[in-house]
Amino acid sequence: MGDIQFEIDGQTVTADSGMTVLEAAQKEGIYIPTLCHHEKLEPFGGCRLCIVEVEDRGWTKYVVSCVFPAAKDIIVRTRSEKVDRLRKTIIELLMAHAPDAPDLMKLAKEYNADPNRYERDASFCIHCGLCVRYCAEVAGKNALGFVDRGINKEISFVPEIAAQVCNDCKECFPLCPTSYLQAAFVYTQALSFPDAVKTGQSAGK
Repeated sequence: MGDIQFEIDGQTVTADSGMTVLEAAQKEGIYIPTLCHHEKLEPFGGCRLCIVEVEDRGWTKYVVSCVFPAAKDIIVRTRSEKVDRLRKTIIELLMAHAPDAPDLMKLAKEYNADPNRYERDASFCIHCGLCVRYCAEVAGKNALGFVDRGINKEISFVPEIAAQVCNDCKECFPLCPTSYLQAAFVYTQALSFPDAVKTGQSAGK
């Protein structure tokens, strides 16, 4: 049994030392939306959709629950007027990049978000990092990574590695919450290792 006791949405929950607020909530079946969290990966805090309101000794703050540690006697609210407003804005910003992503469309409906609020830059990647982190932390292949930073940040396959390992793996593909990853792989494959494409096509005949 966990040794940390606190409150989420009026419900008393327990957490083990080292657990995050999100992990404690998920353990108790309390829903907090997230697009960048995966149970096999280290917390990342990329999408920021899991933002919650935390009251600690009379002080209120807004934190990303997937990286915020569970602590004794804190009070967590997963929904409030400000939390919903912050999530709505985050959803609208993400939809400027991936307007047709099914998970985002569902969230937009739930939070009454306007998918057209911000000028579109349809890269189809929301920088959740699931693919990069899974490839490195679980698959151990390091076949893709982040390129550049800030608003110019992109996810890119490493052609020399991807040509050798990705066709037999593709474990990261189902994790992508948008259509970006598979399209990026096909593009990299065609551009950087076309011989592998031809070989695969010949093998399939």
